[in-house]
Amino acid sequence: MKFLLLTLITHQPDPVTGAVESPAQRLRRVVETAGLAEELGYDGFAVGERHEDPFISAAPPVVLSHIAAVTSRIALFTGVTTLSLLDPVRAFEDYSTLDNLSGGRLELIIGKGNGAAQAKLFHVTAQDQWERNREGYELFRRLWDSDEVTWVGRFRPSLTEAKALPRPLQRRLRIWHGSATSRESVELAARYGDPLFSANVTHPIEPYAALIDHYRERWAEHGHDPAEALIGAGTAGFHVARDSQAAVRAYRPIFEARQAVARKHDLPIVFDSVEDFVDRSSALIGSPQQVLEKVLRYHERFGHEVIHLAADGDGFTPAQHRDSLELFQGEVAPVLRQRIKSRPLGLERYLAEGAVR
Repeated sequence: MKFLLLTLITHQPDPVTGAVESPAQRLRRVVETAGLAEELGYDGFAVGERHEDPFISAAPPVVLSHIAAVTSRIALFTGVTTLSLLDPVRAFEDYSTLDNLSGGRLELIIGKGNGAAQAKLFHVTAQDQWERNREGYELFRRLWDSDEVTWVGRFRPSLTEAKALPRPLQRRLRIWHGSATSRESVELAARYGDPLFSANVTHPIEPYAALIDHYRERWAEHGHDPAEALIGAGTAGFHVARDSQAAVRAYRPIFEARQAVARKHDLPIVFDSVEDFVDRSSALIGSPQQVLEKVLRYHERFGHEVIHLAADGDGFTPAQHRDSLELFQGEVAPVLRQRIKSRPLGLERYLAEGAVR
């Protein structure tokens, strides 16, 4: 199994202390955490894309380029790239540049995006977002695969023998399709033989498992080898401690602060208590043995090879956050790597495929 740390770069008061960082401090912390992830041996680091409060993750290629400059091995992911909002040509230019700068460590997770702000900023609506996502993906893929592209679409000017530069380092970029419960993303992934990354963060396991089952069915119906399907899954929360009660005790104020925010904005409350959250959600909160058993239990249902964990230590001291990351990497990850075989990511994949060519 492979392990990513993911940040959406939330910018809001710390849920426990109430302290607020400046945007510059918050962004620097993301880069520092990516360096720590590489130091501890994590496989990848993912930066989300959002265009509204409370996030400041509007420019993943900029953040990931900075991370590429201070790391050398760790795979660089987006989580997700909102292709429904972007000009595919400009997105190609950004990510092809990053691919070159990072030495072939880039992988994308794409999605339509969400939130009311996108309609104001980009004039993308619920009625056209899926079609924009599909069209953006197909043009982005053609630009990556071909030196010259002639193309006509609905949402941007046509192209005639267009050459987008710089040409990427990777001949074939791996593009994951991120999805919570939407079959549109699943269908696109299965049709093109791409991997699926299940969000797996808001609800108990059932709707995510059903979507993964649907992906596997559509994958086979599109003529792909069932053994080649590749799946990742998210986690709703993360904190590992030597003692399970200590882990829950440390996470409780974070959970309660998030519940208060949900109530303030009249959002649905899915889990009644932190104990319910630990039990029924995908959150990995507990002792190393408890976390290990939960990942293995979820793997039996999902068959996933990659998981993402929360990169941010909001609500914890820096020492607590580092201890949690170290404990997972030292005692949980080695067992999962041994029991669950997984395909290469990032630089490992690029070098392996380059050797074959």
